[in-house]
Amino acid sequence: MWNALPRHRGLHPNGDRQRVHAGPHPADEIGISFEPTTSLSTTNGELTFGSVDSSKFTGPLNFVPITSTSPASEFVGIDQTIAYGTAGTEILPSTAGITDTGTTLLLIASDALARYETATGAVADDATGLLRLAPAQFADLQSLFFTVGNTTLEFTPNAQIWPRALNTAIGGTADFVYLIVGDLGTNSGEGFDFVDGMTFLERFYYVFDSANSQVGFATTQFTDATTN
Repeated sequence: MWNALPRHRGLHPNGDRQRVHAGPHPADEIGISFEPTTSLSTTNGELTFGSVDSSKFTGPLNFVPITSTSPASEFVGIDQTIAYGTAGTEILPSTAGITDTGTTLLLIASDALARYETATGAVADDATGLLRLAPAQFADLQSLFFTVGNTTLEFTPNAQIWPRALNTAIGGTADFVYLIVGDLGTNSGEGFDFVDGMTFLERFYYVFDSANSQVGFATTQFTDATTN
């Protein structure tokens, strides 16, 4: 979450849009809410200490325990799987990683990223360091499905792309659609195989319950948004 990790070197469209609210209850909970944006200066993030903000999510909060797998267990780590599309193509088998507000992209193990590239047809873009698609390819992009505990979270095609209005801000052009799924830099099986970064948190409400060593996710009004 707010872990002391190397941050992705690149522009973050949400960098200065965070509000902090102190909740009225003594519960050991921190609620995190962000929204997708097409502006570098929009303020729409919220951290709530002591309680959750029920106005920020639409579905039930589904909790899972902090992972026991090291080294992800040293942070606010979780276990999850990632699959692609209606065929359920495996991208990342059940493994441990973290959710981190300080990481821009959705980072996955190198072997998982290779499977994602194959599934999507994306290629590396030298100018931005991201994967890219032609607009016609984006029309065929399918959802990613994250299974966390007994809950499956759908990460839509629009959620997987960098805001097109901000392509030039990262050195890109209007000719391509850039993906926000990036390379963690190590293969899976290390006990730290993904970072669900800010671009992931723009689509789901997140709660860290320190008293019970668990985290919760819920859908929001922006889960299926086509902002990007």
